Amino acid sequence: MKVVLFCGGMGMRIREDASDFIPKPMTTIGGRPMLWHIMKYYAHFGHTDFVLALGYGAQAIKDWFLDYRETSTNDFVLGDGVALCSRDVSQWTITFCDTGADTAIGERLRRVRPHLGDDPVFLANYGDGLSDVDVNDLVARLPADHVGSLLAVRPQDSFHVVKIDDDDALIGLESVAEADMRVNGGFFVLRQEIFDYLDPGDDLVLDACVRAAKDHRFTAHRYDGFWACMDTQKERRELERLDRGAAPWKVWEQAVPARDDPVRKVAGL
Repeated sequence: MKVVLFCGGMGMRIREDASDFIPKPMTTIGGRPMLWHIMKYYAHFGHTDFVLALGYGAQAIKDWFLDYRETSTNDFVLGDGVALCSRDVSQWTITFCDTGADTAIGERLRRVRPHLGDDPVFLANYGDGLSDVDVNDLVARLPADHVGSLLAVRPQDSFHVVKIDDDDALIGLESVAEADMRVNGGFFVLRQEIFDYLDPGDDLVLDACVRAAKDHRFTAHRYDGFWACMDTQKERRELERLDRGAAPWKVWEQAVPARDDPVRKVAGL
């Protein structure tokens, strides 16, 4: 199953200074780019065929993978040569597709469509969020008549929702993280039929997903497990802190429970 990763962000809010030209997906956590963490996550669930929809800083992303050394991430034995104990990037298939510096996400998806092949179902991700959700479970839960789903998560912001009456009297305050509110977590399961709702230049969510939702053909899966995005330096520091400990998104370091493969059931493979 193909995995489309949107890699067009400039990451203006997360830059250390104005001279930092690193594209957002290459911002590091624990010395490795956010993009690597996301790809490692999908690979854990058996999805290693990636399509990178590149935008700003495309060459930096290409160069990182072209210069990648398996020994930088994996254990190895040095003797009569180098024997790797495990591999990651060299076992992945990665398509690098330049989709324009200022292109809307929906249009980026349209431009990588030729690289999706005949897969009836594919995965997509904004490229700036991490989670421990079982992506194969999301695939299995996609209704047969729906063109896609997104992960609906609680916001991680620290501000409060202010409740006021018609006379501007304060009647309550509630942490946004505890409010009855959900945001788009950026983890998508999509069928090829999503392109029926996607016009040239469109946004994926505000245009295509909204149109499909009006036809009752789009799902939002509530998830209360771990999810975090990385839009600011504060959020990056928190992920760095977690990376030094348990790092909930590193599902590949956790025991893998025995389970059936729901992906084949849904995709008809």
